[in-house]
Amino acid sequence: MTTHRPVFLELWRIHLPIPAVVSILHRVSGVLMVLSIPVFAWLFAQALASPAGFAASAAFLGHPLVQLGLLVMAWALLHHLIAGIRYLMIDLGLGVDRSTARGTAWTALTAALALTILVAGGMLL
Repeated sequence: MTTHRPVFLELWRIHLPIPAVVSILHRVSGVLMVLSIPVFAWLFAQALASPAGFAASAAFLGHPLVQLGLLVMAWALLHHLIAGIRYLMIDLGLGVDRSTARGTAWTALTAALALTILVAGGMLL
C-alpha cells in the first residue's frame, strides 16, 4: 500500500495564518517570561542586599547585550498582555469570525511592536 504522505516537512514553506503566528508568539512570550523569573529574582535580591550589590546589578543591567535582552523581555510582556486580552475577548465570543480574527491578530502584533519601540525610546533617554 502506497501513501502520498510527505517524507519530510519543510517548515519554512508552511505559511501559517496570522492568528496562528500570534498564538505561537503568545506561548513563546509566556515561556520567556517564566524562564526570566529566576534571573530577575536574583538581580532584585542582589540589589537589596547591599549598596555594592545594587551597584553590581546596575552595572549588569547597563551592559548593551543585557539591555537588548530587557527589550526582548519588554516585547514578551507587551505581546503576552495584548494577545491575552485578545484571547479573553475571543472567549467571550467577540471577534470569532475569520476576518475579525485576522484583524485583531494584526492589531495585537503591531501594537506590541509599537509599544516595544516606545519602551526602547524610553530606555535611550
